[in-house]
Amino acid sequence: MENVLEVAGLTKIYKNGRGVKDITFDVCKGDIFGFLGPNGAGKTTVMKGITGLNAIQKGTVKILGYNLNSQFESAIRNVGCIIETADVYEYMSAYENLKFVSRFHKNINENDIDNILELVNLTKFKKEKANKFSLGMKQRLALAKALLPNPELVILDEPANGLDIEGTVQMRNLIKELAAKRKMTFFISSHLVHEVELMCNKVAIIHEGQLVNSGIPIGSIKEKFNSLEDFYMNQVKGESSNE
Repeated sequence: MENVLEVAGLTKIYKNGRGVKDITFDVCKGDIFGFLGPNGAGKTTVMKGITGLNAIQKGTVKILGYNLNSQFESAIRNVGCIIETADVYEYMSAYENLKFVSRFHKNINENDIDNILELVNLTKFKKEKANKFSLGMKQRLALAKALLPNPELVILDEPANGLDIEGTVQMRNLIKELAAKRKMTFFISSHLVHEVELMCNKVAIIHEGQLVNSGIPIGSIKEKFNSLEDFYMNQVKGESSNE
């Protein structure tokens, strides 16, 4: 299958000795690829390296065949992302946020903005200032901004943060629908093992800055283990799922 994202040997070590080392994996077109690990494992460091927000010390990143280092504009052109925080302009309305983003892309009209607002269930709040939004609503607006240019790869850092149960289910269903119907590819970090199991078709586990595995179909995991949680504990802690 076509690789949308190729990461080989990505290394970034900070002055305190923490960071990530020799991260290698591929994400195929249409995947919902889960990047699972506890807080502090290095998930965000990898995501920043993939998007050019952090300079990596070693390794290569290719997006749709373009080398991030030497062909940055071509590589990042078809990427939408939310990393660390739901970045929205709080003094603008939901509609104004998306209208502002549309100026940086070609061929986005008002219908496109309205369609995205409906997709993330914010239509009735389109004229409301974002500073009145809950954390979950800001998360959905940030997702709308990432999806507006119809990117081929969407990178989401803990997308369920701030969402209640209903919002989490809506987010999960939306991601699965976009992957199935539009063949949009998702690379999603999370520390929530249950959510990764329900949403993703593949998973890579990162622990203490290193990959435990480079991406395994969740279906094959569940053939051998009762749950993704059992698999995680087996891989990271060496605990048997049969104990």
